[in-house]
Amino acid sequence: MTSQVPTPPPELAPTAHKGEAGRLLCLCGNPTMPGAAALVTRAAQRAGAGLVTLAVFSREVVAAVAPSSPETVFLDLSRTKDLFASRLPREIVGHPHAARVVGPGLGKSGQTRELVRCLVTSVFEGPLVLDADALNVLAGALEAASECRGPLILTPHPGEAARLAEEPVPADDDGRLACARGIAERSRSICVLKGRHTVVTDGERDYVNTTGNPGMATAGSGDVLAGILGAYLTLARPDSDWTPFDAVCAAVHVHGLAGDIAAERNGVRGAIASDQIAALPEAQVRHRAEAE
Repeated sequence: MTSQVPTPPPELAPTAHKGEAGRLLCLCGNPTMPGAAALVTRAAQRAGAGLVTLAVFSREVVAAVAPSSPETVFLDLSRTKDLFASRLPREIVGHPHAARVVGPGLGKSGQTRELVRCLVTSVFEGPLVLDADALNVLAGALEAASECRGPLILTPHPGEAARLAEEPVPADDDGRLACARGIAERSRSICVLKGRHTVVTDGERDYVNTTGNPGMATAGSGDVLAGILGAYLTLARPDSDWTPFDAVCAAVHVHGLAGDIAAERNGVRGAIASDQIAALPEAQVRHRAEAE
């Protein structure tokens, strides 16, 4: 187990274009929770993703997100009829993006359940982040996630982790680590058990984060982390010097740094999730300096 400073993302080449900075597809938000989609996309962009696309199943989400996230590209699936068929729309599976973030603000409907099932069993081999409502629909069926062909990242808070593990999550650090390892092993995933001293584990390697503060206990913090994870995972490769596990550890560390900067600027009680996004540029500069 380690808590040392994770390796930052690789530097971009001087001639890099937006495709080489990372392409991310997000499936987030619904008409009653469009803010989750806005936070995910904005965080991903501030974390360095070169092109962020938001797939929407309601055009109302576009109208809500576009003003606050003008750099986002939208994939309109509001007329899609085959979500409950045997396969996902080809726009989702075949979209030329390196990673997927699924869940924040989607709701717990049958559509979300079917979307997660189809993505986990699809031919897509890139990193897949399941967060929030995408985790809730896995409750009682965690082993089904092990069918995923590419790197799978699950990001539960303690309540979600208890539903996935089907038992209470201990409050002590050793118990939290054991719980996260169990989830990772059963789903063949990288599990990010959020909270004080966030745990990252794939069942064999463990990382315990030391950044962050109580000011991050605010609505939307998890959405910000999901966006950072998506951005970093677009640059990670299982066979490279910077693997998906490295990317997840770096994202968790930077998210905590952004929360620390937000608390410095606004106080622990006054910091909100959007402040974490605003702090991401400085947090990433600090991270690289720490790692040198």
